[in-house]
Amino acid sequence: MTQIVLASGSVARSAMLERAGVAHRIDVSRVDEDAVKRAMAAEGAPPRDIADKLAELKGLRVSARNGDALVLSADQILVCKGQMFDKPRDTADLREQLRTLRGQSHELLSAAVICEGGRPVWRHIGRAQLIMRSFSDTYLEEYIAEGAAGLLDTVGGYKLEEKGAQLFSRVQGDYFTVLGLPLLEVLGFLRARGILTE
Repeated sequence: MTQIVLASGSVARSAMLERAGVAHRIDVSRVDEDAVKRAMAAEGAPPRDIADKLAELKGLRVSARNGDALVLSADQILVCKGQMFDKPRDTADLREQLRTLRGQSHELLSAAVICEGGRPVWRHIGRAQLIMRSFSDTYLEEYIAEGAAGLLDTVGGYKLEEKGAQLFSRVQGDYFTVLGLPLLEVLGFLRARGILTE
């Protein structure tokens, strides 16, 4: 039976797969994401290409040490007014990011790549458009106080599946893409490969 390996330490991605009935194990890839982003941005690469390349690099690294397993890797990038956002470094950075995104529309790009035998065999980039409402500073401080530690692990500093839903007035696009993995497309590939029942 083909093994599925998730090349990510993301609790949310692993939980999505588990809830969807996809047995997997985790083998976290170590890639210098900041260096790759800086180099590609300096060359004028669009955000979607950066997300795709980061997902591919993570998958290739883990695939090289996992034989014939299917290795699923992913990366997510947030773009607002042409600026790319990363995970907040600390609470002050979290506060600044949320203030910048407040009242604005932004795009989430969730790239997924599946590698087998040390090469990519499938890829997809999910897109979602989110509009943050113009919440008060009081709400912002309450939100940060309640969940600051966990919010530092998310691009943009929010979790839509939790109280972060209150930050938004509108979300257009696939819910799973917002959470960091275009799950339905991944499941479609696994069915096509005969790993999941048609």
